[in-house]
Amino acid sequence: MSSEPAPDVRDDPDVLASLDAEASRLGLVLDADVRARFGQYLALVLEWTPWAGLTSVTDAAEVQRRHFGESLALLAALRGAGVLHDDGPAGGSEAGPAGGFDGGPGIAVVDIGAGAGFPALPMRLLDDSLAVTLVESNAKRCRFLEHTCESLGLGDVRVVQARAEEAGRDETLRASFDVAVARAVAPMPVLVEYALPLLRRGGVLAAPKGSRAEAELVEAAVAIAALGGTAEPSLPLSLPAGAPRQQVLIVRRSGELADRYPRRPGIPAKRPLS
Repeated sequence: MSSEPAPDVRDDPDVLASLDAEASRLGLVLDADVRARFGQYLALVLEWTPWAGLTSVTDAAEVQRRHFGESLALLAALRGAGVLHDDGPAGGSEAGPAGGFDGGPGIAVVDIGAGAGFPALPMRLLDDSLAVTLVESNAKRCRFLEHTCESLGLGDVRVVQARAEEAGRDETLRASFDVAVARAVAPMPVLVEYALPLLRRGGVLAAPKGSRAEAELVEAAVAIAALGGTAEPSLPLSLPAGAPRQQVLIVRRSGELADRYPRRPGIPAKRPLS
């Protein structure tokens, strides 16, 4: 790894032209500090990818469009649907500390299989009301996430090295979050078993999916029922012209969560509930 610091882009407005275009299209405003942090984040993703295998996308403009832009599109979709509010998440919450993971104010968001931090870190850069926990099993990617959060001054973002099934069994994480997000982690029958044990009652899983979104939701019906969930209307994800269509599948944890879920690591993917 290079020991050189990521560049500050405050005085180079062209570096983030693709991100600026996406933010403008989504009606989001990036101030100078947020832009500078995105520039540092971009430099770190490109620098660390060969070592940590963060993404197959290595063009700076494409990272901005496909990773930063789609993450911000998810933020916009959740705000537009009322899943995220300025004063907290939509829906009720079971007993337990309200707000962020430290019990303070904020919306507790968990990113499952966070990888390079998409979508939760771009969302957090634009919205500091989000108390973000990044769950990632790969040690190199966790090191990247820790270094990036430190570099960007995001000391309130927590990185947890664990498999999703392990996180769902951890007493400090189980039933602790208002919103779970995951991008390209697993098919819905598997993702539901990863995510719902981490959610408080009333919390939601928000999963961007492509052309098989509705089919995956049907396939996940048994898992959703078993995990005490309820499928809600999906949300359109606003993407630039020419991009493959995506929608955000929404599953709310509305009922009791059985102690036997999630099953031990590897079993949900090997034997999805059906």
